[in-house]
Amino acid sequence: MKIILMSLVLVNVLYFMWGRYAVEPTESGVVIVNEAELGPMLEVSRSTIEDSVTRVPERTEASESTNLPANVGRSCVTIGPFQSNAEADAAMGDYKSQGMTASIRTTEGQLFVGHWVQIRNVPDREAGNAMLERLRDGGLGDAYLVPTDDEGLKISLGLFGEMPRAERVELQAKSLDLPAEISPRTRDATVFFVDIGLPPGKGAGEMIEKYGEDNVLLRDLATCPRPD
Repeated sequence: MKIILMSLVLVNVLYFMWGRYAVEPTESGVVIVNEAELGPMLEVSRSTIEDSVTRVPERTEASESTNLPANVGRSCVTIGPFQSNAEADAAMGDYKSQGMTASIRTTEGQLFVGHWVQIRNVPDREAGNAMLERLRDGGLGDAYLVPTDDEGLKISLGLFGEMPRAERVELQAKSLDLPAEISPRTRDATVFFVDIGLPPGKGAGEMIEKYGEDNVLLRDLATCPRPD
Protein backbone atom coordinates (compact mmCIF):
# COMPACT_ATOMS: atom_id res chain seq x y z
CA MET A 1 0.00 0.00 0.00
CA LYS A 2 2.81 2.36 0.91
CA ILE A 3 4.54 1.54 -2.34
CA ILE A 4 1.43 2.56 -4.35
CA LEU A 5 1.04 5.77 -2.37
CA MET A 6 4.69 6.74 -2.93
CA SER A 7 4.35 6.02 -6.67
CA LEU A 8 1.36 8.37 -6.98
CA VAL A 9 3.23 11.14 -5.17
CA LEU A 10 6.25 10.70 -7.43
CA VAL A 11 4.07 10.82 -10.54
CA ASN A 12 2.45 14.09 -9.40
CA VAL A 13 5.87 15.63 -8.64
CA LEU A 14 7.21 14.67 -12.09
CA TYR A 15 4.09 16.03 -13.81
CA PHE A 16 4.46 19.31 -11.89
CA MET A 17 8.11 19.61 -12.84
CA TRP A 18 7.36 18.84 -16.53
CA GLY A 19 4.64 21.46 -16.69
CA ARG A 20 6.91 24.09 -15.10
CA TYR A 21 10.01 23.66 -17.26
CA ALA A 22 8.61 22.34 -20.54
CA VAL A 23 9.50 24.52 -23.63
CA GLU A 24 6.45 26.52 -24.88
CA PRO A 25 5.56 25.81 -28.51
CA THR A 26 6.64 28.35 -31.07
CA GLU A 27 3.80 30.70 -32.22
CA SER A 28 2.46 30.29 -35.75
CA GLY A 29 4.23 32.45 -38.34
CA VAL A 30 7.37 33.12 -36.30
CA VAL A 31 10.68 31.58 -37.41
CA ILE A 32 13.51 31.34 -34.92
CA VAL A 33 16.87 31.51 -36.67
CA ASN A 34 20.19 30.78 -35.04
CA GLU A 35 22.66 33.57 -35.96
CA ALA A 36 25.40 30.96 -36.31
CA GLU A 37 23.49 29.40 -39.17
CA LEU A 38 23.64 32.63 -41.24
CA GLY A 39 26.37 33.09 -43.82
CA PRO A 40 28.92 35.91 -43.89
CA MET A 41 27.52 39.48 -43.90
CA LEU A 42 26.94 41.08 -47.31
CA GLU A 43 29.17 44.08 -47.86
CA VAL A 44 27.79 46.84 -50.14
CA SER A 45 30.14 49.61 -51.17
CA ARG A 46 29.00 53.26 -50.91
CA SER A 47 29.81 53.84 -54.57
CA THR A 48 27.38 51.07 -55.56
CA ILE A 49 24.61 52.72 -53.56
CA GLU A 50 25.29 56.15 -55.08
CA ASP A 51 25.38 54.74 -58.62
CA SER A 52 22.03 53.03 -58.13
CA VAL A 53 20.26 56.29 -57.14
CA THR A 54 18.55 58.15 -59.96
CA ARG A 55 19.90 61.67 -60.00
CA VAL A 56 17.38 64.50 -60.44
CA PRO A 57 18.80 67.68 -61.97
CA GLU A 58 18.66 70.71 -59.76
CA ARG A 59 15.84 73.19 -60.53
CA THR A 60 17.08 76.57 -61.55
CA GLU A 61 15.09 79.73 -62.12
CA ALA A 62 16.96 80.42 -65.37
CA SER A 63 15.79 77.14 -66.90
CA GLU A 64 12.16 78.06 -66.34
CA SER A 65 12.29 81.62 -67.62
CA THR A 66 10.78 82.43 -71.02
CA ASN A 67 11.51 85.07 -73.60
CA LEU A 68 8.13 84.86 -75.39
CA PRO A 69 6.86 88.37 -76.10
CA ALA A 70 3.55 89.40 -74.58
CA ASN A 71 0.85 89.89 -77.18
CA VAL A 72 -1.49 91.78 -74.87
CA GLY A 73 -2.68 95.11 -76.20
CA ARG A 74 -1.96 94.40 -79.87
CA SER A 75 -5.52 95.10 -81.11
CA CYS A 76 -5.66 97.89 -83.65
CA VAL A 77 -8.39 100.09 -85.10
CA THR A 78 -8.42 102.24 -88.24
CA ILE A 79 -10.73 105.26 -88.44
CA GLY A 80 -11.53 106.96 -91.74
CA PRO A 81 -11.38 107.95 -94.44
CA PHE A 82 -11.18 111.64 -93.57
CA GLN A 83 -11.44 114.27 -96.29
CA SER A 84 -8.70 116.50 -94.87
CA ASN A 85 -5.52 116.22 -92.87
CA ALA A 86 -6.96 118.62 -90.29
CA GLU A 87 -9.85 116.24 -89.50
CA ALA A 88 -7.49 113.28 -89.22
CA ASP A 89 -5.05 115.25 -87.05
CA ALA A 90 -7.84 116.22 -84.66
CA ALA A 91 -8.93 112.59 -84.31
CA MET A 92 -5.35 111.41 -83.77
CA GLY A 93 -4.75 114.06 -81.10
CA ASP A 94 -7.93 113.05 -79.28
CA TYR A 95 -6.82 109.42 -78.88
CA LYS A 96 -3.20 110.28 -78.14
CA SER A 97 -4.42 112.43 -75.26
CA GLN A 98 -6.03 109.28 -73.88
CA GLY A 99 -2.67 107.52 -73.82
CA MET A 100 -3.10 105.51 -77.03
CA THR A 101 -0.60 105.11 -79.85
CA ALA A 102 -1.91 106.66 -83.07
CA SER A 103 -0.63 107.80 -86.46
CA ILE A 104 -2.01 109.29 -89.68
CA ARG A 105 -1.80 107.42 -92.97
CA THR A 106 -2.64 108.85 -96.41
CA THR A 107 -3.59 107.01 -99.57
CA GLU A 108 -5.32 107.55 -102.89
CA GLY A 109 -8.84 106.20 -102.81
CA GLN A 110 -12.55 106.75 -103.17
CA LEU A 111 -13.96 109.52 -101.01
CA PHE A 112 -17.64 109.30 -100.09
CA VAL A 113 -19.52 112.38 -101.28
CA GLY A 114 -23.11 111.55 -100.38
CA HIS A 115 -26.23 109.45 -100.96
CA TRP A 116 -27.43 110.02 -104.51
CA VAL A 117 -31.13 109.62 -105.21
CA GLN A 118 -31.68 108.91 -108.91
CA ILE A 119 -33.87 107.31 -111.54
CA ARG A 120 -31.91 105.03 -113.86
CA ASN A 121 -32.55 103.76 -117.36
CA VAL A 122 -34.51 106.73 -118.70
CA PRO A 123 -35.34 105.70 -122.31
CA ASP A 124 -34.83 109.12 -123.93
CA ARG A 125 -35.17 112.85 -123.31
CA GLU A 126 -38.83 112.94 -124.14
CA ALA A 127 -39.61 110.31 -121.52
CA GLY A 128 -37.23 112.05 -119.13
CA ASN A 129 -38.98 115.38 -119.50
CA ALA A 130 -42.33 113.72 -118.80
CA MET A 131 -40.89 112.26 -115.58
CA LEU A 132 -39.47 115.65 -114.57
CA GLU A 133 -42.87 117.25 -114.97
CA ARG A 134 -44.46 114.58 -112.77
CA LEU A 135 -41.75 115.06 -110.15
CA ARG A 136 -42.26 118.84 -110.08
CA ASP A 137 -46.00 118.39 -109.67
CA GLY A 138 -45.26 116.06 -106.75
CA GLY A 139 -43.07 118.61 -104.97
CA LEU A 140 -39.63 117.46 -106.23
CA GLY A 141 -38.73 120.46 -108.36
CA ASP A 142 -34.92 120.09 -107.98
CA ALA A 143 -34.78 117.00 -110.23
CA TYR A 144 -32.84 117.23 -113.54
CA LEU A 145 -31.63 115.04 -116.40
CA VAL A 146 -28.07 113.66 -116.28
CA PRO A 147 -26.50 112.04 -119.37
CA THR A 148 -23.77 109.47 -118.54
CA ASP A 149 -21.36 107.54 -120.73
CA ASP A 150 -21.74 104.21 -118.96
CA GLU A 151 -25.41 104.13 -117.92
CA GLY A 152 -27.15 106.38 -120.38
CA LEU A 153 -29.71 108.97 -119.34
CA LYS A 154 -30.62 109.42 -115.66
CA ILE A 155 -32.66 111.75 -113.52
CA SER A 156 -30.97 113.10 -110.40
CA LEU A 157 -33.23 113.92 -107.45
CA GLY A 158 -30.43 115.17 -105.18
CA LEU A 159 -27.24 114.30 -103.29
CA PHE A 160 -27.62 114.03 -99.52
CA GLY A 161 -25.12 113.62 -96.73
CA GLU A 162 -27.65 111.96 -94.43
CA MET A 163 -29.45 108.75 -95.30
CA PRO A 164 -32.83 109.69 -93.76
CA ARG A 165 -33.16 112.72 -96.07
CA ALA A 166 -32.27 110.58 -99.09
CA GLU A 167 -34.84 107.97 -98.07
CA ARG A 168 -37.60 110.58 -97.78
CA VAL A 169 -36.98 111.79 -101.34
CA GLU A 170 -36.83 108.21 -102.61
CA LEU A 171 -40.19 107.35 -101.03
CA GLN A 172 -41.73 110.57 -102.36
CA ALA A 173 -40.69 109.69 -105.92
CA LYS A 174 -41.93 106.11 -105.57
CA SER A 175 -45.29 107.43 -104.42
CA LEU A 176 -45.49 109.01 -107.92
CA ASP A 177 -44.86 105.58 -109.50
CA LEU A 178 -41.30 106.50 -110.46
CA PRO A 179 -38.49 103.93 -109.83
CA ALA A 180 -36.15 106.03 -107.67
CA GLU A 181 -33.22 104.41 -105.83
CA ILE A 182 -30.31 105.40 -103.59
CA SER A 183 -26.63 104.76 -104.38
CA PRO A 184 -23.42 106.04 -102.77
CA ARG A 185 -21.61 108.78 -104.69
CA THR A 186 -17.80 108.85 -104.49
CA ARG A 187 -14.88 110.63 -106.11
CA ASP A 188 -11.16 109.97 -106.47
CA ALA A 189 -9.15 111.86 -103.85
CA THR A 190 -6.33 111.72 -101.32
CA VAL A 191 -7.86 110.33 -98.16
CA PHE A 192 -6.58 110.20 -94.59
CA PHE A 193 -6.83 107.37 -92.08
CA VAL A 194 -6.02 107.33 -88.37
CA ASP A 195 -4.51 104.05 -87.14
CA ILE A 196 -4.85 103.45 -83.41
CA GLY A 197 -3.40 100.81 -81.08
CA LEU A 198 -5.87 99.81 -78.37
CA PRO A 199 -4.50 99.22 -74.86
CA PRO A 200 -5.47 96.03 -73.00
CA GLY A 201 -9.15 95.97 -72.09
CA LYS A 202 -10.07 98.88 -74.38
CA GLY A 203 -12.80 98.35 -76.96
CA ALA A 204 -13.84 100.28 -80.07
CA GLY A 205 -17.47 100.84 -79.10
CA GLU A 206 -17.03 104.58 -78.45
CA MET A 207 -15.23 105.01 -81.79
CA ILE A 208 -18.02 103.23 -83.69
CA GLU A 209 -20.62 105.38 -81.95
CA LYS A 210 -18.74 108.57 -82.83
CA TYR A 211 -17.66 107.88 -86.43
CA GLY A 212 -20.14 105.22 -87.56
CA GLU A 213 -19.69 101.51 -88.19
CA ASP A 214 -18.69 102.00 -91.84
CA ASN A 215 -15.79 104.30 -90.86
CA VAL A 216 -14.19 102.07 -88.20
CA LEU A 217 -12.15 99.08 -89.36
CA LEU A 218 -11.41 96.29 -86.85
CA ARG A 219 -9.27 93.16 -86.56
CA ASP A 220 -7.70 92.04 -89.86
CA LEU A 221 -9.10 95.05 -91.75
CA ALA A 222 -7.34 97.54 -89.50
CA THR A 223 -3.76 98.79 -89.79
CA CYS A 224 -1.62 99.19 -86.66
CA PRO A 225 -0.05 102.62 -86.11
CA ARG A 226 3.54 103.30 -87.05
CA PRO A 227 5.93 103.51 -84.08
CA ASP A 228 6.93 107.04 -83.09
